[in-house]
Amino acid sequence: KWMKIFQYLLATFVASFMLVGCVSKSHLAKKEVSDNAKLFNKPSDEKAGLYIYRESGIVGSLTRKNLYIDDRFIAESSPNMFFYVEVDGDKEYKISTESEFSNNDIILKIDKNKLYFINQYIRGGVFNRGANLKIIDEKVAKKAILNPNMELGNTFK
Repeated sequence: KWMKIFQYLLATFVASFMLVGCVSKSHLAKKEVSDNAKLFNKPSDEKAGLYIYRESGIVGSLTRKNLYIDDRFIAESSPNMFFYVEVDGDKEYKISTESEFSNNDIILKIDKNKLYFINQYIRGGVFNRGANLKIIDEKVAKKAILNPNMELGNTFK
C-alpha cells in the first residue's frame, strides 16, 4: 500500500515539475532575439537601453516576481532571466519589483544613448520571498547576462 502511495506522489511531482518547465519557457524570447540582446548594441537614437536581470540562487528559485517601469507592468521574472527595454533618454524612471508586501522601487535618471543594468534579487521574507533591485556596474552585469543559462524574457510593452 505504501509503495502505491509513493508511486502516486512521485508521478504527481514529476508531472508538476514538467508542467512548470513548459510554462516557464513560454515567457522566453526566441534564442536569436536573446543572442542579439547579449551583443549589448547601442540603443536607437534618443533612446537608452535598460537591462534588468535575475540570476539563479538558492533563495526564491521557484519564485516569480513582476517588474514595472513607471508603474506599468513590463514582465514577470524567473531565475536566469533578463529583460531588455529601450526607453526615452534624458528622463527619470521608477523601476519597481513586486516584493513580499508591496513593490520596491529605485529611481533612475537615464541619459540617451547609454545602457543601464539593474539586478533583481530575491531574499527571504516573513511569509513569502521578497525582491529588490540594485543598479549594477556594466562589466559585472554583462558577465552575468552572458551566462549561457541566462535567457531573454518577453516583455509586455
